[in-house]
Amino acid sequence: MYQSNFEYLVELHRKEILNETEQAHADEFRPYRPGLFAHAMFDLANWMIHTGKQLRRRYEIPATACSQPARGSFAH
Repeated sequence: MYQSNFEYLVELHRKEILNETEQAHADEFRPYRPGLFAHAMFDLANWMIHTGKQLRRRYEIPATACSQPARGSFAH
């Protein structure tokens, strides 16, 4: 009785290990599919980069091309 119960548990444990390794292997090669949050963060990052480039174009280039000394505020 003890021997058959032990063999059953060993076989069950072996099957669990095989299932876990198959699942890990399947997860490793599954293509990345970003969700809604990842898409939103990607769009936000691209918007921030685009806006930063526009601000640099608006304020840095005219300031370097201008012959007058820079004032303390961009409002003037």
